[in-house]
Amino acid sequence: MSELKTILFYKPDQVLSTFSDTEGRETLKTYIPLEDIYSAGRLDFDSEGLLVITGDGDLINHLTDPKHHQIKTYLAMLEGMCDENRLKTLEKGIQLKEYRTLPCKVMPVEAPEIPDRRKPVTPHGPVFWAHIQIGEGKKHQIRHMTAAIGYPCLRLIRVAIGPIGIGELHPGEWRELTQKEIALLKDSKRTALYNS
Repeated sequence: MSELKTILFYKPDQVLSTFSDTEGRETLKTYIPLEDIYSAGRLDFDSEGLLVITGDGDLINHLTDPKHHQIKTYLAMLEGMCDENRLKTLEKGIQLKEYRTLPCKVMPVEAPEIPDRRKPVTPHGPVFWAHIQIGEGKKHQIRHMTAAIGYPCLRLIRVAIGPIGIGELHPGEWRELTQKEIALLKDSKRTALYNS
């Protein structure tokens, strides 16, 4: 049996987190010439950043099963004037339409030095950036969370999955994870969010 491949991929915007699409949109297959590997979790079409892609079913389960609450870290460009007190309301969890979010960490940060998007965003007013860590991953969760407190999310970049950060990767690039990194991903727990 061949060794299971596990890679870290920096997904550009306007790319699906799958290897095929019936509507002809760009997919992971454009960038990754490997077979029998699957994305361990998703990023929506417009979002950017890290995906772990692997043939290791145990790792996929660990990264996607809600009981593990894997920590994921994002940079979000939000529209509006930054109010730290309003941002802090997200930290205890807020009620969205269908569920209440788990506690998270949120703080404003300086605008990061990051590559341009392929499809530029067009703010209608002032913007600021926030660093957000969550231990769950419901569909469009961060976008729903920030919109609920009056901050539309214009750009969303996942910069870390558990202890594994984006490093030197650029959009469209990938690298193979080491066995040590894979072990770290399998061992990381949600409690790290509150111990850091």
